[in-house]
Amino acid sequence: MGFLNYFSHRSRGSRVRQHLHCDSCYSRRCRARVEPSASCALLPCRLLCGAVFHLCKEEEHLLLCPNVRVPCLNAQYGCPVQLPRSSRAAHLQVCPASVVCCSMEWLRWPVDDTNPNNFNAMQDNMMKERETHGEALDVAMALVDQSDLYARLKMKPLYPELMEQEEEEDIKEESREEVAVGALPISSMSESHAAEETAQSVAQPPVINMEKYNLFEMMFSMERGACAVAQENLENPKQNQKPADEGRSQKGPGVLERLGQELTPQEYNMYVVHHGRMLLAFGQIEACTSREKDFVYGSLEPIPVQTLHSFKVTSSSLANSHRIKILVDTSDLGAGEDDWFGDEAEETLLGYAEMAVMGHKISETKGADGLYVDFGTQTHSFRTAPFKRRTTLADVMADRPLKLLLQLQAETVNSRNNRASCAFTFLCGHTFHRREFATHFRNVHSDIQMCLSEWFEQQCPLAYLGCTYRQRRFHPSTQKATVTYNQQLRCFNLRPDVLPSLDGKAGDGEDRLSSLPYEVLCHMASFLDSQSLSQLALVSRLMRQVCSSLLQDRGMVTLRWERTSSSHGGAKWKSKPVWEFSHLFSAVDSWNMADIPPISAHLKVCPYYQKTEQKERVALPFLTEKHEYFWYLCVVKSCNVLFEILKIKRPFP
Repeated sequence: MGFLNYFSHRSRGSRVRQHLHCDSCYSRRCRARVEPSASCALLPCRLLCGAVFHLCKEEEHLLLCPNVRVPCLNAQYGCPVQLPRSSRAAHLQVCPASVVCCSMEWLRWPVDDTNPNNFNAMQDNMMKERETHGEALDVAMALVDQSDLYARLKMKPLYPELMEQEEEEDIKEESREEVAVGALPISSMSESHAAEETAQSVAQPPVINMEKYNLFEMMFSMERGACAVAQENLENPKQNQKPADEGRSQKGPGVLERLGQELTPQEYNMYVVHHGRMLLAFGQIEACTSREKDFVYGSLEPIPVQTLHSFKVTSSSLANSHRIKILVDTSDLGAGEDDWFGDEAEETLLGYAEMAVMGHKISETKGADGLYVDFGTQTHSFRTAPFKRRTTLADVMADRPLKLLLQLQAETVNSRNNRASCAFTFLCGHTFHRREFATHFRNVHSDIQMCLSEWFEQQCPLAYLGCTYRQRRFHPSTQKATVTYNQQLRCFNLRPDVLPSLDGKAGDGEDRLSSLPYEVLCHMASFLDSQSLSQLALVSRLMRQVCSSLLQDRGMVTLRWERTSSSHGGAKWKSKPVWEFSHLFSAVDSWNMADIPPISAHLKVCPYYQKTEQKERVALPFLTEKHEYFWYLCVVKSCNVLFEILKIKRPFP
């Protein structure tokens, strides 16, 4: 009986209730009598796993039987394999759905024009010659990182004053997208919260705390009495002047002295602080300065400080402060109209670099104290302005000539500049099978990427002058191949060195491989790496069928997310499993030095290497017989010290 029929078939024990003896019996040689109400018969497992149990425990055994065929643990990630339960652990090593995403990160900063040792001239020349002589590995990788960076950088955070006015339709569309992804607008959240509070207040009647109510009534009555006395003093100042003076002279110091004797110094000070206004109103104490004589505090204005960036200086503070204002007229610089417009890419990269390093924007206004404010005076003028709300740097530079503005040297990610806080971080992001990840990280990131500068790929020492000569020093030890970089796939690959007779097509226009039998093509494809199989599948339908036959053994299953629209107008994301090959080339255990001439051979013909031959003799200044004897002694002493170290007999006295 097959597994499906066996598993769907309900055993006879499932129709019999549990027996008292069978619940506690675990013996394989049980000899208890078969009774309908006490015990049932023993039987072995039908899948031949070796277990013996009572008939009523057959369904429970199926939950633990190692020979029952069950789906893979990664079935929800796309693995279609059904295998015995005992083989699931070993299957995870080759499971096509057991994939790993490479999380290797690196930093690449913009080109520093202020650095005297920059390679701008070399980069410009390489961009001009890359179509004819091919691209260098670090230049090709930097261009891919630059395109990713352009697509991430938005213009709105840096230039909010250069944005177009948002229309109501755009705002409604943005709100619909927020609702589609599960977000809730702030207004709706506040309205729902207010409605909830109102419903709670209506449902639950307020409870009055009588103790607090009596305390508040007493405080209000005292304040009401004090206000009445103050109003009477203001209406009749002459009539109340004498009694106030008499009270101040008689009762004032008597009350403060009594409080000073009865209270501690801390309690006395707290009483004066909290009741100072009342004591001033009733004439118990005198103010330091009268309001009529106050010319400092009376002219100040209150400054509402909310945040550091919203701090504003009032007009009265600026009038009394000494500020130096420098006016610069740009007409003195002799700049034309074209000089007013800047390059969007250079200034945007500089602005985001300022945010990553310094923590704020270039043109951001910040306040330091009440009399000093750091006004952001950096202005920008672009020909493509104003920008739309979702404009990125890639949209602005779409029709511009390609120019490399990032450094060729990559840095490691640190705790200060990481992917969450810095825009100049880049992620590998390629997906590999779990057994392929170690090979990918060792060959791509450790051997090639981190050793590109002057080791894996050596450049001319005169590159800072503009020389574009480079040579790749290493190749795999097992085969002759050249390391290249595929910008479309954004990964490194190995290009084998084939004979010119094998590189090409037949005269009738049909490739030679398609004429071979299908079985031969499948056998030949089994020797290719994963990256070659992924590219061979794009050649023709025949090659796609050939490569599809190897998906079960060499491929992997990944989840591809697609955005779909629902019936009520919203948007949701669904995932579906997709079979594909990874971008891993053949594993390289060791590298050998390529059989190429050294870099010194290039310097003999380098157009940037200029020799200076000095044929005329030049006399050293102030060289007399006395100086010659002094230099002779120095040379002899140095030679003697060297001979002592090498334990050689001194040839000089």
